[in-house]
Amino acid sequence: MRQAGLIAGAAVTALVAAGAITYAVAGDDGGGRTPSAESADAGFARDMAVHHQQAVEMSYIVRDRTKDEEVRRLAYDIAQTQANQRGMMIGWLDLWGLPKVSSQPPMTWMGMGDMASGKDGALMPGMATNTEMKKLGELSGKQAEVFYLQLMTDHHQGGVHMAQGCVDKCTVGVEKRLAQGMVDAQRSEIDLMANMLKERGAAPRS
Repeated sequence: MRQAGLIAGAAVTALVAAGAITYAVAGDDGGGRTPSAESADAGFARDMAVHHQQAVEMSYIVRDRTKDEEVRRLAYDIAQTQANQRGMMIGWLDLWGLPKVSSQPPMTWMGMGDMASGKDGALMPGMATNTEMKKLGELSGKQAEVFYLQLMTDHHQGGVHMAQGCVDKCTVGVEKRLAQGMVDAQRSEIDLMANMLKERGAAPRS
């Protein structure tokens, strides 16, 4: 539990720091240039906003399906962190005057537009299917906890891959730093969730 608290504290600190410089993002380390609609900066903001939204939905579902305080605390922390980050990314797209939806497949900005089929709602790697989301909402207690931790581990693994893509390809400094923060925080949470699964006699799915 102490580890979860430390991770949550770090996430809040990162959000405060990132929020303080949101208004300057358009010109941050970019010489005042606004990213294009096809840029990695725009693609990451669009795709990760969608990715984050599902994590928020999963987290609120499990909070209603279990009374376990450790899982409920983790779910709340993930929901709050990712909802705030999602708002920042959508705000940047507004600031740049760019569309929030692209005609290109997700992850095209990474050169991986064909990586996820979108079958049953899984638009990007790591995302849960519609069937899995429905199942999570039907489980309760320990079963819900285990399934949530497994789904969120997969979700974080996909998110880390995408965030690392922005670290490598994005040009806006504050966005690259936010992406690196996502990589670090979600890797820590993956380790935490592995321990939580072990405590419940389970393991990650992959």
